[in-house]
Amino acid sequence: METIQNGIGGRKITSVSQRFSPVFNPATGEEIARLPLSQAAEVNAAVETAKKAATTWGTTPPTKRVKPMFKFKELLEKNADKIARAISAEHGKTHADALGELQRGIDVVDFACGIPHLLKGEFSRNVGPDIDSWSDHQPLGVVAGITPFNFPAMVPMWMYPVAVACGNTFILKPSERDPSAVMLAWELFQEAGFPDGVLNVVHGDKAAVDAILDHPGIAAVSFVGSTPIAQYVYARGTAAGKRVQALGGAKNHMIVMPDADMDQAVDALMGAGYGSAGERCMAISVAVPVGERTADRLVEALAPKVRALKVGPATDSDSEMGPVVTAQAKQRITQLIDSGVEEGADLVVDGRGFKLQGYENGFFLGGTLFDRVTKDMEIYKQEIFGPVLSVVRTGSYDEAAHLINSHEYGNGTAIFTRDGDAARAFADRIEVGMVGINVPIPVPVAYHSFGGWKRSLFGDHAVYGPEGVRFYTRLKTVTARWPTGIRKGAEFNFPSMK
Repeated sequence: METIQNGIGGRKITSVSQRFSPVFNPATGEEIARLPLSQAAEVNAAVETAKKAATTWGTTPPTKRVKPMFKFKELLEKNADKIARAISAEHGKTHADALGELQRGIDVVDFACGIPHLLKGEFSRNVGPDIDSWSDHQPLGVVAGITPFNFPAMVPMWMYPVAVACGNTFILKPSERDPSAVMLAWELFQEAGFPDGVLNVVHGDKAAVDAILDHPGIAAVSFVGSTPIAQYVYARGTAAGKRVQALGGAKNHMIVMPDADMDQAVDALMGAGYGSAGERCMAISVAVPVGERTADRLVEALAPKVRALKVGPATDSDSEMGPVVTAQAKQRITQLIDSGVEEGADLVVDGRGFKLQGYENGFFLGGTLFDRVTKDMEIYKQEIFGPVLSVVRTGSYDEAAHLINSHEYGNGTAIFTRDGDAARAFADRIEVGMVGINVPIPVPVAYHSFGGWKRSLFGDHAVYGPEGVRFYTRLKTVTARWPTGIRKGAEFNFPSMK
């Protein structure tokens, strides 16, 4: 059985830890690899390696830093199928879904290739007598990222390409559930020609996370995961003096107005609610139809499509949805479906009993659809992170908008309507960080930035795009005067540039 290795200083290194975490194929339930859970000493070694690399990498001209970044992008595209298969084998998502995830990560690499332009500062001549002023964006040094299982290739690429292009060196602690895609990308990163130690991968659990958060040599930490852990990472990291961006959970609503194209709305909900088995922080898990007639039409159209979902392994090209990531995840989702029934929601389609011949030990669930869910139910309040869609009926647009604005999460949301006034009001007044208008999963493109509001984001910066550049650099402003003649006397007043 394969033992997953760390990647430190340009070399693969087997951890000395005696603690291990199993890596499963979710479709079969089979253990396919084991992952050593690295010790704090191994995090320390990675930081020391990254610090040495940072001394020269941070002063390398940006035009030279992007040369291997262009090569890295080329290698990722060339090896896309191989990486996608590794994602599917350990996460369970379909091959097409894995390819789509990887492409969105490559888009951020492409954005990072433009860093010479993005790092340009501002210059002002003659701000005072013979005085010029300019600003500069300088790297922080050694930075780190802690990433989740649901996007094992894309989310790390939200972080390290931008950080590295800005002149930092990087420590990555990926999820224990699906580490192979990260290691394949790390190998390509080395092949692209980056100096040893610029990108380091240390596998582990909470012990490794805490070592990263406490280490005085790490200047900043990026995190994506659940809200309780995001809050913990933010509190502990900032207490240690670090800059922290911590993206948390979500409960994403989609309003369906009476004038919406119902076929379009239903197709959108199918993809956004059940794609990747609902294991997306931008998944739509709550449909909010306005009016009873709209709700009846929506549920009537959704139910047969949910029942007809093609659930299967990623190796089956006809599969529309794969298994969830672990047996524990399946159990938790099942318990939440149980609670929805107990609390009185109308279970229209029940995915709990799904079985697939030949894959009886896999972590499969069928699609589940609830109607007449209320906001006091656990299936509404909690982020289920599974193939469960809840329909919450509302009597008006104002009631629907209030439902979204009053929720603790504010990651993503959408509205389906033909009414420009309703769409404009929604975009302006909804208290959510990412908004879709007739777009169910409004994940920003790489040259914008990704981030929610409220308890979906802790910190002042979103990830990738312009916000990513700001997070991984610090601003320095220089004011200079070159004497053109002999000046007599000291100036004791505060400089006013007059």
